[in-house]
Amino acid sequence: MLNLVIFKSMKVKRIQLIALLTGIILYSFNSVNALPTENDDSKSSIEWAKKIHDFGKIVRNEPVKVEFEFKNISLVPLVLNYVKPSCGCTVAAYPKEPIQPGKTAKITVGFDAKNFGYFTKSIAVDSNATEGKAILYIKGEVVKN
Repeated sequence: MLNLVIFKSMKVKRIQLIALLTGIILYSFNSVNALPTENDDSKSSIEWAKKIHDFGKIVRNEPVKVEFEFKNISLVPLVLNYVKPSCGCTVAAYPKEPIQPGKTAKITVGFDAKNFGYFTKSIAVDSNATEGKAILYIKGEVVKN
C-alpha cells in the first residue's frame, strides 16, 4: 500500500514537472515573439521639395535636366539604395554616400526626348526611409524646333 502511495505521488510530481517545463517553453516562445521589432527611430525620413517636375514644352533631341532636392529629417543617416528611371530616355544621378541628419541633397534627372507629344516618366527612389519607395515624376510636351 505504501508503495502505491509513493508511486502515485511520483506520478503526480512527474506530471507537475512536465507541466512546468511546458509552461517555461511556451513562455520562452512568446518572449521571443514579443521582442521589440526594429524601432522607427533607427530609420530615416525624407522631406522632398517637390516630387513632380513639368518641363512644359521642350524640343526633340535636346536633353533637359532637373534636380529633385530632398532633406534627411530624421536622426540617422539616410541611404539611397537605388534610383531607377522607368525608361532608357531618362537617366538619374544620385548621392552614393549617406546623407547625414538635417542635410539636403539632390537627385539629378536627365531626359532626352526622341518622340513628339506629351510624356510622363517616373523615377523610383529606394532608401532606408520609413516612407518606403518614393516615386518622382517628370512630364512635359516634346515639340518641333
